[in-house]
Amino acid sequence: MKAVLDALQKLNVEYKLKEHEAVCTVEEADKFWTDIEGVHCKNLFLRDKKGKQHYLVVANKNTSVSIESLNQMLGNERLGFASERRLDKYLKLIRGAVSPFGIINDMDDHVILLIDQSLQKATMVSFHPNVNTATLSLSFLDFEKFLQQSGNAYRYIDFDSFQS
Repeated sequence: MKAVLDALQKLNVEYKLKEHEAVCTVEEADKFWTDIEGVHCKNLFLRDKKGKQHYLVVANKNTSVSIESLNQMLGNERLGFASERRLDKYLKLIRGAVSPFGIINDMDDHVILLIDQSLQKATMVSFHPNVNTATLSLSFLDFEKFLQQSGNAYRYIDFDSFQS
């Protein structure tokens, strides 16, 4: 968490941090998010069939994410969930703490972020700060500032347009 907070301070990003019990799913986190400002997000760490490329999907917690549609959009990558070993190798995170802030640990800028384009309309967004015992809220514009300085490729995806 300290590395995330330090990175945001270097960028002059204002944020709010709320510590809470450890949570591993959006459903578990919901009870702690009632007084946290912003669109709450879910994050999925995926890999292609051969494990050569990894993707981090960042979406509104209420957005339906179709892996089949992502496969088609990416040229039939045959995506699947990445293992905990891969999560540790590329983002230095554990299951339940997956977050776009994990890219600060991706020194090779290997992971590509696929971001729900509906988040661009949000004033505030919230994520775990690389631990699942806290939630961090910041403006979407500041989140973009973080992404831009990261070095990782990212693109916005219209998940609502996917046909399952």
